Amino acid sequence: MSSEDKVIPSGSNTSENVSSKTIEQLMKLLSMGEELTPTQQKQMKDYKFWKTQPVPSLDEKIDAEGEIDATKTPDQIPDSPLPLLGSFEWSTIDIEDKDQLEEVYQLLYEHYVEDNDATFRFKYSHEFFGWSLKAPGWRKDWHVGVRVKDSKKLVGFISAVPITLKLNKSNKTIPSVEINFLCIHKKLRSKRLAPVLIKEITRRVNKQNIWQALYTAGVVLPSPVSVCRYTHRPINWTKLHDVGFSHLPSNQTKASMVANYSLPNTTKTKGLRPMKYADLDQVYDLNGKFHQKFELIQTFSKPELAHWLLGSASATDTVSNVIKTYVVENEDGKITDFFSYYLLPFTVLNNPIHNELGIAYLFYYASESDGEENYKQRLNGLITDALITSKQFDVDVFNCLTSQDNSYFIKDAKFGSGDGFLNYYLFNYKTWPIHGGIDPQTKEVVDDQTSGVGVVLL
Repeated sequence: MSSEDKVIPSGSNTSENVSSKTIEQLMKLLSMGEELTPTQQKQMKDYKFWKTQPVPSLDEKIDAEGEIDATKTPDQIPDSPLPLLGSFEWSTIDIEDKDQLEEVYQLLYEHYVEDNDATFRFKYSHEFFGWSLKAPGWRKDWHVGVRVKDSKKLVGFISAVPITLKLNKSNKTIPSVEINFLCIHKKLRSKRLAPVLIKEITRRVNKQNIWQALYTAGVVLPSPVSVCRYTHRPINWTKLHDVGFSHLPSNQTKASMVANYSLPNTTKTKGLRPMKYADLDQVYDLNGKFHQKFELIQTFSKPELAHWLLGSASATDTVSNVIKTYVVENEDGKITDFFSYYLLPFTVLNNPIHNELGIAYLFYYASESDGEENYKQRLNGLITDALITSKQFDVDVFNCLTSQDNSYFIKDAKFGSGDGFLNYYLFNYKTWPIHGGIDPQTKEVVDDQTSGVGVVLL
């Protein structure tokens, strides 16, 4: 697993150094299989697993867009799972069974991602798994586990969720899946279970006549279609300092740091309110129109959009504790903007003062504001209001990537650039590189330049 000794944010109004126990450090550990090694320069021959898969080679010059392997059909795919080492067995996980869901929760909590000092861990909730794994069209057999035969202990997991991708430049729609939550028990990572899990989820997805997947990793694999950078906006600087996340710069005082990151108690955008199911039709139209500007997007059905923005695909009075979405409604009832973010806290280990960090992650947003300057001003106001609303959910730091139009507000909203990068990959499909909101050489955030990445993965 890779990590950085120190992260020095740029693009903010302070010279604050962030300690090694950082959020982007945890993000960077979310990798795909055997490449859970320190970041290093590799050649294609060094990727024992990935060189056998239908993915572009490192530094391959893309001369045409399309499927890499378009020869197979579902009836050519084996009906039986791949063989495992004798002491293990496959297990299809029923996440609607509370006991099995608890097993997934415990496996990911203990073994999914942890910083080197064992200070922070993702604190997934059962509700988060329900939201992230049960989108419309989800399949039970796409939640794949590996158990120890004798004890039946769950020691590996991987999931797929159906999504529809679109490449706007070529106007191509691609039925796909999002691959997520690849996790192997720490003591079994020498058993090469990860490549087998990836192959098995691929087999199960292929049986449904789906041949492409979108996935992300913090390390470089063959071969990224885009690279985005993590940025972080402190909300509760004092708490971040207490847990060792944020250090006090030598030229600052604690009071000056708190003042720098202080936010109003009330939002400023007129007509801002939480989204309701009755808003779905307008938000659907607004989102669809807005995202045509990006090169790679996810297209949604209305039930899918309701699920991802409200936590449910049908009308319900239940308020999600995971996804928060706000709309802006003008006086005549028209919705002109929306933004959303999801909540995924960290457990703080071995700290005498705090046991949890509240974390928010920017999700989808849209605005119908016309004109570049008007739009930038509007977007800055919306994101500032998103930061303000997040305080009521005990958020301590707000994260976003350099995807979508995020570079329009990153600097003004005091997001600091981290050292973490997220590589986007398309499985069995090649397309031209997509701008990720950072300079390809320096990796610095490119202010006021839109990204081509319009899809947000968990």
